[in-house]
Amino acid sequence: MTAQVHFQAHPGVTIWLTGLSGAGKSTLAALLTDRLQEQGQPVEWLDGDELRRTLGRGLGFSREDRFENIRRAVYIAGMLNRHGVITVVSVISPYADMRSYARRELPRFVEVYVDCPLPVCEARDVKGLYAKARSGEIPAFTGISDPYEAPLNPELTLRTAERTPEECVEEMIDWIIENRLYQHNA
Repeated sequence: MTAQVHFQAHPGVTIWLTGLSGAGKSTLAALLTDRLQEQGQPVEWLDGDELRRTLGRGLGFSREDRFENIRRAVYIAGMLNRHGVITVVSVISPYADMRSYARRELPRFVEVYVDCPLPVCEARDVKGLYAKARSGEIPAFTGISDPYEAPLNPELTLRTAERTPEECVEEMIDWIIENRLYQHNA
């Protein structure tokens, strides 16, 4: 007689962090990923800059190219979710229709608006991208010469100019547990 193995698969979830460059998306994503790993959760982080360097090579910053970059992130997140992986995605995703597409395609989608005033984002900018955008060196830069459409109804809004990264991550963890999006082992 063959022994049967029984297990309960937990569907993955995508935690989608959106906001301006310098708002704190990557910082929060890294901390959240670490916390979830410490709790024994299967988790992967898809970072917008890394996605552009690897899977988005050749894409520019036109609206169509930005949308294609989002489609690729959604595809990978969906594959990971089907295998029970919590996927943390940190991408600017400046247009509402891009985030709506992600929400439609990913059954368990949590939109987190990393809200930070533009002057604070500019002050945090160690790469000098905002200064280059303001001088015209970088065309179509989100928040300067290209729009950012803030989410109207995100599941969470984190104001990173007012709270520490650790406080923001704690709020995300609490929200995720409260909404039973993963099996918490306290």
